[in-house]
Amino acid sequence: MRERRFRPFFFTQFLGAFNDNVFKTALITLVTFRAGQLTDLDGKMLATLLPGLFILPFFLFSATSGQIADKFEKSAVARAVKVFEICIMLLAAWGFLVNLLWPLVTALFLMGVHSTLFGPVKYAYLPQQLKKDELIGGNGMIEMGTFVAILLGEVLGAWLATAPQGGVLTSAMIVGIAVLGYWMSRGIPLSPAADPQLKINWNPLTETWRSIAFARNNRVVWLSILGISWFWFYGATVLAQFPNYTREVLGGDESVFILLLTVFSFGIGSGSLLCERLSGNKVEIGLVPFGAIGLTLFGVDLHFASNAVTVAMTASPLDYRDFISVAAHWRVLADITLIGLFGGFYIVPMYALIQTRSEKSHQSRVIAANNIINALFMVISAIVSMLLFKLGLSIPQLFLATALFTAVVAIYIYSLVPEFLMRFIIWLLIHGGYRLKKEGIENIPEEGPALIACNHVSFVDALVIAAACPRPIRFIMDHRIFKIPILNFVFREGRAIPIAPAKEDPQMLERAYEEVAKALAEGDLVGIFPEGGITQTGEIMPFKSGITRILERSPVPVVPMALRGLWRSFFSRKDGSAMTHLERFKPFRGIGLRVGKAMTPESVSPESLRISIVALRGAAK
Repeated sequence: MRERRFRPFFFTQFLGAFNDNVFKTALITLVTFRAGQLTDLDGKMLATLLPGLFILPFFLFSATSGQIADKFEKSAVARAVKVFEICIMLLAAWGFLVNLLWPLVTALFLMGVHSTLFGPVKYAYLPQQLKKDELIGGNGMIEMGTFVAILLGEVLGAWLATAPQGGVLTSAMIVGIAVLGYWMSRGIPLSPAADPQLKINWNPLTETWRSIAFARNNRVVWLSILGISWFWFYGATVLAQFPNYTREVLGGDESVFILLLTVFSFGIGSGSLLCERLSGNKVEIGLVPFGAIGLTLFGVDLHFASNAVTVAMTASPLDYRDFISVAAHWRVLADITLIGLFGGFYIVPMYALIQTRSEKSHQSRVIAANNIINALFMVISAIVSMLLFKLGLSIPQLFLATALFTAVVAIYIYSLVPEFLMRFIIWLLIHGGYRLKKEGIENIPEEGPALIACNHVSFVDALVIAAACPRPIRFIMDHRIFKIPILNFVFREGRAIPIAPAKEDPQMLERAYEEVAKALAEGDLVGIFPEGGITQTGEIMPFKSGITRILERSPVPVVPMALRGLWRSFFSRKDGSAMTHLERFKPFRGIGLRVGKAMTPESVSPESLRISIVALRGAAK
């Protein structure tokens, strides 16, 4: 937050989201409670239509905004958008001051355009300015800031609309925030255009389909977009019902409604920030299934907690003080907080994955496609909610249905891309069982082929290394370890390469060498345990000649690494067979992984590589 490459941008987007919600909430509050001052139209109808008017530009202009963000330098685009915001807020201020509806409605639509233009810039800027190990934390801060801004904007907007001289106060506030946002944008550092030669297609319909096509070219990116959009469906469904849920189910007043928004936003912010710690400063998509599980479980529990509250509901509305004095209500607050928390776990890694795996030249257009699909899912959310209410479902039952839908969607996505589930299993096994200390991870090449060579201490060595490495690794492993139940799923989906001794299965051995050569030619990382088996003594055994054979065919850098602290673990062969000494199963055992500098293929021999790894390990086994 202290660095210039992040701080001005963070506050620029924070103030933009804040102003969006101050203005939008003030307008909706005004037409709901004081519609007669502005129009003869029905206030409830206007309050229903206005949010849709704000979302409409996401459908119309997201594709165009993605092109603009790819073609032009991003700090200049951000400043231009902020100038546009000032103009919009001047129009809105005039509407508030003279009590005219049409300039306010026009300004609301244009603020939707403003958000549409800034969205692709926001998520394409971060991977340009942040290092890979900062990306999760950066996205977490952005998500936290956005939801805090939404909350504060809604609270302030509602207060301004009902305050004496509300028109004057609201006008001054929205223009002031816009000017402050522009001032912050002037500090954003230069961010070069991804595709300066791009010829912009101004037809929104054709370009929308093109943007979606760009995203669909990468299966993992496309399914991540669908996963993110499902969260917007989930969030839109829940948040849209909060006012009626507060009044009809919880028996609360406006202060209880604000309390629910507060704990939800706190949960989202906390989950987004915790992602950095739980992921180990890398794009850890294993947190996504973890988030989906939480969204399902606590969504289901919110249904049962709500039913319990309904039984004990009082006749008169409760303010927030009376509400929190009832013990049964704490369960509701806990469920809403945890839904937000696990929502952060769910979406932040997927945003980071889109940023890292989409083509740099099309990155903003992929983000634009994400915004389009998000908007579509929010509209579908409203339609589905209305249909379910017509079928007789209550609000708690709607929450239950949405939570169960989440489980179905998650299972479907993970069946199509098992990588999500595989990473979750790895994350759960390692971070749930060990405290992993990493040293020298930066020595692993960010791109291109390389051999990863490590000592072999236990049956989970490959999982530990996979959990620590920022890139996927294709491990060469004994076919017997490859076939272990449960772990087999992880190894198979991680494209591990089973190998057997020549005397046991010479054909499998040759297939393994062919697959290794193919993987390195494609630019992958390949992991090898040069000892050829798990140590029986805790000492690093002599290295086999297989590494030499691989390098003769594929001369790539070799990265030595050493595992420490696993010799006395449940999965090692200390004192006999592994996984038989239950007394050695100690959760959160401290282990370490040291990574040395890459060695040139010419300098590598079995003995020289062993000396390097022995030195890295040191005395600790």
